[in-house]
Amino acid sequence: MCGITGYIGTREAWPILIEGLRRLEYRGYDSAGAALVNNGSLSVYKAKGKVADLESAAADKDRSGTAGIAHTRWATHGEPNTANAHPHLSPSGRLAIVHNGIIENYATIKSRLRQEGYEFKSTTDTEVLVYLIEYLMQKHGKGLLEAVQSALAEVVGAYAIALADRDDPDMLIAARKSSPLVIGIGDGEFYIASDVSPIAGCTDKVVYMEDGEIAIMRRGEPLKIVDLKNVECRHEVRPVPENIGLAGKDGFAHFMLKEIHEQPDCIIDCMRGRVDGPLGTVRLSAVTENKERLSAARRFVIVACGTSWHAGLIGKQYIETFCHVPVEVAYASEFRYSNPVIDSSDVVIAISQSGETADTLAAIELAKSKGAFIYGICNVVGSSIARATDTGSYIHVGPEIGVASTKAFTGQVAVLLLLALNLAEAMGTMKPETYHATVKALMEIPDKMREVLKSDKVIAGLSRTFTYAHNFIYLGRGFSYPVALEGALKLKEISYIHAEGYPAAEMKHGPIALIDAEMPVVFIATKNAMYEKVLSNVQEIKARKGRVLAVVTAGDKVVSSIADDVLEVPETLECLEPLIVSIPLQLLAYHIAVCKGKDVDRPRNLAKSVTVE
Repeated sequence: MCGITGYIGTREAWPILIEGLRRLEYRGYDSAGAALVNNGSLSVYKAKGKVADLESAAADKDRSGTAGIAHTRWATHGEPNTANAHPHLSPSGRLAIVHNGIIENYATIKSRLRQEGYEFKSTTDTEVLVYLIEYLMQKHGKGLLEAVQSALAEVVGAYAIALADRDDPDMLIAARKSSPLVIGIGDGEFYIASDVSPIAGCTDKVVYMEDGEIAIMRRGEPLKIVDLKNVECRHEVRPVPENIGLAGKDGFAHFMLKEIHEQPDCIIDCMRGRVDGPLGTVRLSAVTENKERLSAARRFVIVACGTSWHAGLIGKQYIETFCHVPVEVAYASEFRYSNPVIDSSDVVIAISQSGETADTLAAIELAKSKGAFIYGICNVVGSSIARATDTGSYIHVGPEIGVASTKAFTGQVAVLLLLALNLAEAMGTMKPETYHATVKALMEIPDKMREVLKSDKVIAGLSRTFTYAHNFIYLGRGFSYPVALEGALKLKEISYIHAEGYPAAEMKHGPIALIDAEMPVVFIATKNAMYEKVLSNVQEIKARKGRVLAVVTAGDKVVSSIADDVLEVPETLECLEPLIVSIPLQLLAYHIAVCKGKDVDRPRNLAKSVTVE
């Protein structure tokens, strides 16, 4: 969600900025722009649409300059158009700014500046901020840094900003609060980015900025970081994590399809060094190092958003089943506004693929203020959540470029399973034979995932028959209910077909009124403890002429004789079924979207990293 790149050094900035924007395209955006400082001039180029449209718009323009900032915008204040695209200029044209986040009190500041005679060219909150900075410089005689500090002390909300000054071409300024920003340090040059991916390959040294910090990057001088009161801040230079960079599709039509097919190897990577197959044991370093604190938890609270929330629902069942400790699962976006009852006996598990989800970070901050112990589960090394939590585990699934999460979901489920197993063994709440059998069955999951992936072409053919649909219902029970929610989410995200997930038994309490011959219903009807119950639900749908697509255990004859279409998956333990059953649902959503001609990797209105509330 929105992306920032910046560069100052000895090389031409334009190609570095554009390459950085390309690497941030996965975040989701609707316009792009860049500002270049060169010989006392400030050139700004903007375009609605993709980075390629920006390149076309600037193709015949002067793009020279060794300092600049660039941005991809995901619209919040104002429609997606060139006027609202970043960078925004100050009234005199001296300053250019790019901004991620939301300035919540922008309307009040805008009204005040209008009374001072300022006229605005966009409807964004960002333009208000750069106007305020220049106003403080012109009317109060402040220097640029002092004006930035005063302006940021006044604004309410979240921001990651980068500023270029026409009158000082040897300096860039960046600042952050509740929105990620990374500074790369090269040989006589600096890079600015929303995350590490644009910096990878340019330098191996980065500084992760913290809330309330302002970075001053001056050509030929060391990096300087201060706070809003101009107190210099100590900063740690860290290496760029391995395997960060611009991923390729490796012959697949889309990143999403590639990432679906990567899942067997991702689960192996997730288990590597943590699961001992011959011994049938699980060891997470976070559990080993915090065994007493985690084992003493009276309650676990999982906070997450979207797909991560669905993984959290499965994690709840793992912890309650294996550890016999109550678990609550909350939307992070609602958590901090619900006056949650949290104390020092609670462990809060925060889940986020990017590690930058604004709502989840805010939930962490609130939980920490109440004394809770925070366990983070994320994918991106060095991300804000990884730094804000007391301990945690990475899912190790590699960069996920497709906006609709696939391998991150199964990675999160796998880590939650490992956490529950490790805790249960430490707490003595699980029978040894059950514990070892579960670990053994988990080791077989990657091969079983590969079996499911062999159905790709079958699912592609089946998907063509569903492009007519305007609505879908997904039904499951037990461990499969959250998978039904996730399957419905995948379909609506990339095909724009309305879809809802329900517990299968709840279908009778309302949704059954929607059933007719035009309503596809996807059942997760694998052979487990709930099989007979789900079978009854399938019959109820067929009695009302609904079209049933059932995901069944290989060899099933009963549901297969009733359903209109079936997709088979290998048999496994019920608690491990989410890792397998999610794959055909991901493929179904993918192929329906492809058949409908949708932009699968970059669905409309969505962003990969949701860094605003």
